[in-house]
Amino acid sequence: MCGIIGVLGDHEAAPILVEALKRLEYRGYDSAGIATLNGGTLDRRRAIGKLVNLSDLLVHQPLAGKAGIGHTRWATHGAPTVSNAHPHRAGSVAVVHNGIIENYRELRAELADHGVNFATETDTETVALLTEHHMQQGAGPVEAANKTLDQLEGAFALAFLFDGESDLIVAARKGSPLAVGHGDGEMFVGSDAIALSGMTEQITYLEEGDRVVLTRNSLEIRDANGALANRAITSVQGGTARIDKAGHKHFMAKEIAEQPGVIGDAITHYLPAGGNEVILPGDGLDFSKVERLSMVACGTAYYACLTAKYWFEQLANLPVEIDIASEYRYREPPITDGTVALFVSQSGETADTLAALRYCAGKADKIVSVVNVTESSIARDSDLVMPIHAGVEIGVASTKAFTCQLTVLLMLALKAARDRGTISDNDMADHVAALRGLPTVMNMALDETGKLQQCAQSLSESHNALFLGRGRMFSLALEAALKLKELSYIHAEAYASGELKHGPIALIDKHMPIVVLAPRDELFDKTVSNMQEVMARKGKVILISDEAGIAQAKDGVWATIKMPTIHPVLTPILYAIPAQLLAYHTAVAKGTDVDQPRNLAKSVTVE
Repeated sequence: MCGIIGVLGDHEAAPILVEALKRLEYRGYDSAGIATLNGGTLDRRRAIGKLVNLSDLLVHQPLAGKAGIGHTRWATHGAPTVSNAHPHRAGSVAVVHNGIIENYRELRAELADHGVNFATETDTETVALLTEHHMQQGAGPVEAANKTLDQLEGAFALAFLFDGESDLIVAARKGSPLAVGHGDGEMFVGSDAIALSGMTEQITYLEEGDRVVLTRNSLEIRDANGALANRAITSVQGGTARIDKAGHKHFMAKEIAEQPGVIGDAITHYLPAGGNEVILPGDGLDFSKVERLSMVACGTAYYACLTAKYWFEQLANLPVEIDIASEYRYREPPITDGTVALFVSQSGETADTLAALRYCAGKADKIVSVVNVTESSIARDSDLVMPIHAGVEIGVASTKAFTCQLTVLLMLALKAARDRGTISDNDMADHVAALRGLPTVMNMALDETGKLQQCAQSLSESHNALFLGRGRMFSLALEAALKLKELSYIHAEAYASGELKHGPIALIDKHMPIVVLAPRDELFDKTVSNMQEVMARKGKVILISDEAGIAQAKDGVWATIKMPTIHPVLTPILYAIPAQLLAYHTAVAKGTDVDQPRNLAKSVTVE
């Protein structure tokens, strides 16, 4: 959500800024802009829509200068228009901002009392106007920025550029990520390592409350208390931030195809060759002392937690509580002794999840995070960090991160079962053997693309869809429905199959496609009974099952998708592939933007 880049360099800043913004496109955005200092004079260019529109504008109205800031905006306050696009400027200051200024209305009223006029609907304009107001009162650029920051409430990452100050950028973070890049006589600031990857591999991740003053040859960081702070410089390998489609039409297609490989990496990390014991990082976690597990996440990560609840309770006999992060702290849940709080987030910067984590800090016995970015805020605030090893995920709709989250959570559940003595040596060996074979079986599942494309073509003509599953497959049905909504904009809902007759069956007619996720497991017969109820009402059923399941239940279904046979505990991970491919090919058939669906952002860093 929103991307920030700042450059104090030796070369023309505009092309560097635009190239960095391209690397931030994966976050989702609806407008973009840059500002530079040419001979000390501030100027800017902004455009709505894709970055190509900004690039076209710069061809006809170029910006010179070796210092600048840039931004991709995902609209919160105010529609996506040129006037609302960043950078925002007020007199001698330009600002780019990720986050939400919660008290901007009060600040606007205060500025209005001083005769200040407003040109946009955004909260960010208030930051620029307030900084300019302080400068009009005699404050220098750094002092004015700090005075403004002292008045702001909410979550933000900010970068300030000042007229007449070609060797200065002021930046700050509170609740939204920001990093500094180190060069040779150059300095950079960006939302993440991906933004900075084309310019440097030396990164300093700012901590909560940090404020920085950058020049080309210096970096001053002050912490939330105003004290000088030293933050480590991390070397980021260039390959970790490389972004290309590797011959695929979309990043999402590439990332779906990468799943066997990255899941293999995750399994190898936690299950060393030749052993049957799950090895956790650092001091690990002894589940024999855990009385309750509280899992918190948003969106797709929340559905990963719902799946893991089955694993922890069935394998380890460990009570699990699941919460949506945006609701968690507002109900003020009591956290009892023996509780471990576990947080799942691809980016590790999800604002609601981070806020929930901080609510648990000092209350839960231990904070555990399952993340893809080990330098993220959630990871840094955790006692135990479990990386999922998915690699960079560019597509806004999560695919490989979801299945890697599931894989790591399953291994954690097996560790819990081992610690609590609820799994035998033979059963543990069976589960581990199945896990080690998972990448091979997933490759087999990817071969069903052709049949899924045929189903997707028909599905693309529908306005609604239902997804059904029981047990471990119910949470996957929820994720499958979410994927279809995200990518194709088709209204989709998911239900536990047994709930169908409690209301949703009223929706069934000959125009309603119903996707049934039904591996031949202990609940298969019950799922088939529910499926028969649908077909009796002329619903169009797409059955996703294994060979035995299809042989038993194919009569009367509209289409079947055959999955390889696999250990029942692993079916949610394997069946994620047809769910993803069905949504992907439906979106392609409809011609929607697969990698950057409308209104969505990759990393939601505002509440």
